[in-house]
Amino acid sequence: MRMLINVPETVVADALRGMAAAHPELTVDVENRVIVRRDAPVSGEVALVSGGGSGHEPLHGGFVGPGMLTAACPGEVFTS
Repeated sequence: MRMLINVPETVVADALRGMAAAHPELTVDVENRVIVRRDAPVSGEVALVSGGGSGHEPLHGGFVGPGMLTAACPGEVFTS
């Protein structure tokens, strides 16, 4: 089976750049590895943040959006 990995050392940054390109409703900080709803913070709502290892995409960044996570902080591959 082939994987969609160009360079193993940049797989997390590549995934974050892809998330930013595919989801204009999100703000993605590749350097700090943070994905945030563009409309955050939302007044009157509690922010919900999740983090964990990368490699299980779309977890956790795929759940950032209205009614779900406010932000996600993906770590290294398979660290959780």
